[in-house]
Amino acid sequence: MTIPQTAAYGSWRSPITSDLIVSSSIGLGAVAWAGDTLFWLEGRPQEKGRNVLVRLNSDGSEQDITPQGFNVRTRVHEYGGGAFLITDDETVYFSNDGDRRVYVQKKDAEPEVLTPENQRRYADFILDSVNNRLICVSEDHAGAGQEPKNDIVAIALDSGDVSVLVEGNDFYTSPRLSPDGKTLAWVSWDHPDMPWDNSQLWTAAITEDGSLSKKKLIAGGEEESVVEPRWSPDGTLYFSSDKSGYWNFYRVKGDEVEAIYPAEAEFGYPHWVFGESILGFADAITLICTYNDHGTWKLAKIDTETKELTAIAVPYSSISYLQVNGEKVAFIGGSATLPTAIATLDLATGETQRIKAASTLQVDQGYLSAPQPIEFPTENGLTAHAWYYPPNNKDFAAPENTAPPLLVKSHGGPTAMAGSSLSLRIQYWTSRGFAFVDVNYGGSTGYGRKYHQRLDGNWGIIDVQDCVNVAKYLVKKGLVDENKLAIAGGSAGGYTTLAALTFYDVFKAGASYYGISDLEVLATDTHKFEARYLDRLIGKYPEEKEKYVSRSPIHFTEKLSCPAIFFQGLEDKVVPPNQAEMMVDAIKAKGLPVAYVSFEGEQHGFRQAANIKKALDSEFYFYSQIFGFTPAEEIEPVEIMNL
Repeated sequence: MTIPQTAAYGSWRSPITSDLIVSSSIGLGAVAWAGDTLFWLEGRPQEKGRNVLVRLNSDGSEQDITPQGFNVRTRVHEYGGGAFLITDDETVYFSNDGDRRVYVQKKDAEPEVLTPENQRRYADFILDSVNNRLICVSEDHAGAGQEPKNDIVAIALDSGDVSVLVEGNDFYTSPRLSPDGKTLAWVSWDHPDMPWDNSQLWTAAITEDGSLSKKKLIAGGEEESVVEPRWSPDGTLYFSSDKSGYWNFYRVKGDEVEAIYPAEAEFGYPHWVFGESILGFADAITLICTYNDHGTWKLAKIDTETKELTAIAVPYSSISYLQVNGEKVAFIGGSATLPTAIATLDLATGETQRIKAASTLQVDQGYLSAPQPIEFPTENGLTAHAWYYPPNNKDFAAPENTAPPLLVKSHGGPTAMAGSSLSLRIQYWTSRGFAFVDVNYGGSTGYGRKYHQRLDGNWGIIDVQDCVNVAKYLVKKGLVDENKLAIAGGSAGGYTTLAALTFYDVFKAGASYYGISDLEVLATDTHKFEARYLDRLIGKYPEEKEKYVSRSPIHFTEKLSCPAIFFQGLEDKVVPPNQAEMMVDAIKAKGLPVAYVSFEGEQHGFRQAANIKKALDSEFYFYSQIFGFTPAEEIEPVEIMNL
């Protein structure tokens, strides 16, 4: 047995390098069945973030379907998702990011453009074979200086002509066609609500000429969120609603809506992107689903006649994009010890198979830190949740009577949820001697409607308090060094990071990835999907302007007393670059150490391998200079002003 070398926390040499992470990693975006053939979507940092459809051939080989020059991506709601549809004969319909147009690609043929050149974007496709058309969500940006118009449209397959089927609401998602092709279901919502606050499920009959009639409200309304409408093979409409306090499954029986399996667990998710899926049908009475049980995703089947749930054992704690094809189930799965992967499950045998991993990097378990669920005390006598990762590297031990630096991760959304599946980016930190805590602060999903509504009116307060309190909790436990506490986050998590650095004297450094520093700018200069998001999280603007000012770090830079580094995509439409630049200028003027790393061609979230590597290494280098440790590897320095 090798005796571990003694070295300071932060100075441990790790095989989990940024080069290996980006060179061996891809993004897994969605899965789909076409007959018995499995397809999936890969986001490739090595190809500047291009999204490519891949087919699994019968001999086990993989084949790229999307040719060079095409990028399967949509920007409806800016966050996109649901960018493709594959039919049983392996015809592909997809949105191309370059020109926003829809293309049709016959099996093993080149893509051919379908829709006209205009300002429309398209997502969430279904095939209406009776009327020889696609039905999808569309977002029209033709009105200069006006808010885009969202609707549900039909795209004629013979001509590419686009006609509006449903309009009048601010937003739409999930158009779903009944098995007989006679009824369309969809979900809508309006400003100022977000879909996880209030949304409605509708149906309408499809007439002989293809138009809709007999529009009917099925579920949803004030203080109820509806997601995932899905038709069973026998034509019964199922969906998930959180009217009980948790997203649970319901179905429509005549004029009645009945619960399928009431539980204090989340059979649903916040609708940020199109195309997500948590249920499917093995047959008319067997529903296969994934659900979140207080932070961990599980797989199960529900007998819709007896309403009994039976757990299905799989080696995954994160399950998404579930697709069912008879006895075969496909999904994207992750665990604490294995990289996220496309996986399949044989319902008859219970056998699972890993088809394609997001990373080919093979890491010795001796370099991995296992996530530990923690529940910690926070304000108002409440508790909050997090995943804690202690530092771990089999080759190194720290000097006695020392404690590791802590990196607190504040997720985005802020309705997102930190999971426990293996993240090599987290392991990058822990294998070098950092402790890491991924916080599910109040406002996160996965713990019921009441938990995520803790943030209503309290964004910039509850989330920040929870991130501060988890750091204090770990210090009190003796697990981390109170003089080496850092916090980092992206987007909404970047705002929480900046607010924590500004309004609390707990953290000694921080990293903001495309974070928000001026809430007024976000309220007046963002895209349609989030244009009224802050009404609920903070208050109406400009009526409650004072709240926006009082919670904006940009106005209180005199309270900042620790260094920070900022990362920003220069084409970001969600959080414009001036947000970061204003904060950098203010911190620089105060004389505090500050760094600014910007990336040409990047939007909201980094997709290019070189930039992902640069950001990760630059953040680590920044902390090494602030906390005074020497990295084991040579890292390209980043300019730190006022150091």
